[in-house]
Amino acid sequence: MTHLTGNQRAQYVQAMFTRIAPSYDLMNRLMTFGQDAAWRKEVIRRADLPQKSGQLLDLGAGTGDLGFEALRQAPDTASIEADFTFEMLRVGQQRMTSRSPSQLNPQSSISWSAADALNLPFPTNTFDAVVSGFLMRNVINLPLALYEQYRVLKPGGRIVILDTTRPRKNLLTPFVRFHMHFMIPLLGRLISGQLDAYEYLPDSSEAFLSAEAFAGKLSNAGFHKIAFRRLNFGTIAIHWGVK
Repeated sequence: MTHLTGNQRAQYVQAMFTRIAPSYDLMNRLMTFGQDAAWRKEVIRRADLPQKSGQLLDLGAGTGDLGFEALRQAPDTASIEADFTFEMLRVGQQRMTSRSPSQLNPQSSISWSAADALNLPFPTNTFDAVVSGFLMRNVINLPLALYEQYRVLKPGGRIVILDTTRPRKNLLTPFVRFHMHFMIPLLGRLISGQLDAYEYLPDSSEAFLSAEAFAGKLSNAGFHKIAFRRLNFGTIAIHWGVK
């Protein structure tokens, strides 16, 4: 699947996420042994949202994990959950309606938007922060996706990106490869019935940029104060920067 390019790749990714949407959250917890929740907390913490009237774009939002975490950390935030897969957004909306009123601050604002990361339907200089979780290795034009995020950020706004990264070789490499190429596809087949989707995950991760190379792409897009942190034996990275 990773050999696909252009619109063929985009259509494959969209169809894949449509199929796995019902089990997406459960698979994330199982694959990461629950660590992904902590990673998302760090993403929102590094977004440094204003405590009053912050504007957040959660791009490639899926079922809204980052948006919900933003409302927990900065309850006055207005968060837009944007994704190009309608089924993922539908599952996220169901999660929101199933929450009790006590779980949502009365001032909280979360909305859902169908959006293409390569052509965002938002005005320039709109958001205090743009965040994403496991989106960037799937876009078909990385420079354009970063440009669009730069465009919609306010001056001084922050971008924070959580994604897989090409792992460095070390003593743990055989165990990491076993988990990625055997355990994750096995779980995917058992839980979601979608083996190919969870073969795509390790393949696309290993084909993606190194953390250092991705930092260079952020610099090319115009961001400064760029840094990153590797997680999970070097298979995950959080990058951040400022417009």
